[in-house]
Amino acid sequence: MKAIVLAAGYATRLYPLTKDQPKPLLEVAGKTILDYIVEKLEKVDEIDEVIIVTNNKFTSHFEEWVKSTNYTKKLTVVNDGTMTNDTRLGAIGDIQYVIDQLDVSDDLMVLAGDNLFDFELSDFAAYFKEVGTDCITAYHEENEAQLKRAGVIELDNYQKVLSFEEKPEQPRSTYCVPAFYLYKKETLPYFHKYLEDGNNPDAPGHFVPYLIKQKEVHAYLFKGRRYDIGTVESYRAVQEIFGSLSRSVDSVFFQLHAG
Repeated sequence: MKAIVLAAGYATRLYPLTKDQPKPLLEVAGKTILDYIVEKLEKVDEIDEVIIVTNNKFTSHFEEWVKSTNYTKKLTVVNDGTMTNDTRLGAIGDIQYVIDQLDVSDDLMVLAGDNLFDFELSDFAAYFKEVGTDCITAYHEENEAQLKRAGVIELDNYQKVLSFEEKPEQPRSTYCVPAFYLYKKETLPYFHKYLEDGNNPDAPGHFVPYLIKQKEVHAYLFKGRRYDIGTVESYRAVQEIFGSLSRSVDSVFFQLHAG
């Protein structure tokens, strides 16, 4: 299994923080967002390579980050050749670019490079193996405003995906879909067909409604927190949350050792 971390966006909504720094390399409580993600990927035994797809503007930033790390998984940085937000390939375009450039023919985990989360990717991989189909992730979202800003799915009693709608005006369920996906190696040619048919190459969720018309897809339902860092406000909120958690852990550690 290979893992692709989508990191080729330009994060213009986070300017000036991301004008000269890629969003996945922003720090939260003393550690980059990408470090949090790769630490989760390290626990997935099936993964033998983590591929970070980025753009020409930020390739050197990720290459320097790789040099500074000591992870056990092979880390590969792929430059999609774009320089501006207007010329970006889009997330699905980047997935296809990586498949072409590295001749990927393994099962594939795809992750957004700007999400922090509690659940374990190893549990997601175990579910993928158990059901034997392509899988997405979903969680119960009570906030209707958030549902209207996200991808929303309907499921049957066996967690098979029946429908997917991006940013629905009237959400059909409370199952919200973040950008964590697992695709079987046999599914990879569908990305080329999807793009060849002129479909939207941008957000990775756009591929899901296309795929469920072709194949069976299941949803891994996770619990716990998930933070999508899309604006300066959300970044500051996450910094505060993780900073508070870090301070709490430090306080407990101090109390235990002081006692």
